[in-house]
Amino acid sequence: MQYRRCGNSGLLLPELSLGLWHNFGHVDQFDNGKQILHTAFDKGITHFDLANNYGPPPGSAEENFGKIMKKSFAPYRDEMIISTKAGYLMWPGPYGEWGSKKYLVASLDQSLKRMGLEYVDIFYSHRPDPNTPLEETMGALDLIVRQGKALYVGISSYSAEDTKKAVEILKDFGTPCLIHQPRYNMMDRWVEGGLLEVLEDEGVGCIPFSPLEQGILTSKYLKGIPEDSRAAKSTGFLQLDQVTAEKVSKAQKLNAIAEDRGQSLAQMAVAWLLKDERVTSVLVGVSSEKQLLDNLGALENKTFSISELEAIEAILNDTNA
Repeated sequence: MQYRRCGNSGLLLPELSLGLWHNFGHVDQFDNGKQILHTAFDKGITHFDLANNYGPPPGSAEENFGKIMKKSFAPYRDEMIISTKAGYLMWPGPYGEWGSKKYLVASLDQSLKRMGLEYVDIFYSHRPDPNTPLEETMGALDLIVRQGKALYVGISSYSAEDTKKAVEILKDFGTPCLIHQPRYNMMDRWVEGGLLEVLEDEGVGCIPFSPLEQGILTSKYLKGIPEDSRAAKSTGFLQLDQVTAEKVSKAQKLNAIAEDRGQSLAQMAVAWLLKDERVTSVLVGVSSEKQLLDNLGALENKTFSISELEAIEAILNDTNA
């Protein structure tokens, strides 16, 4: 495993990090999740990314991670980077979501209890709140670091403009913004419209989530929708209508390039993100040890020729695909 410096900080993150958004909740097989975590750590993945609402049900990914942490990883806590987030709905009433200081502090306290931890390494504001002043949300992140409940803070899914403001506010507080977690993959490239430049200018790390477009950038949907796929699950975040003919057609053409490179489509999609030095780490989500090992294979070939990049761009920009 190779490690990249996170922005202007002293923190190094593995090129692949493991996200627990899916497949680690109470609806999933506990032993399967444990096996994935064990293999990830053995392969040099030191960063595990959670959020208060991961499951389903919400909170259950943190609870399961806490059990595995206690049994398997307790002696290795100082070799691990553990992150969590708050922003989406977690409990009823006016204080259970968004970006108020009340919610963020209470949510992190609950997360630490579920995971059995004294602190997390990174705590994120999971989404911008249009109704709470940015100063309050960033002030809560600063408070959490000063309380010793998180070592670093970050933001997720903030626009380029809001990111710049958030970074400045945190700088004034004396608690730098370590990292931004945006949705970014070959088929969703909104971050290229200014956000990556802001992160580079401000010395903030970048860790994309959904690098495989919820599985579309894998070989899984090239010939239809398998019964065991995320799109076929009622509890999944990928709905059947999102697996469009256009996306499948593009995936099929991209798959041909991946095969020429000696990679699976998933491996190429991950490598494509890592070709950009502004990307610190890529957050992968997997449902099996086999999938994890396949994703790790991306690290064996991260370089692209100019002709490969041009061919990929032509496919992605083809409106008739």
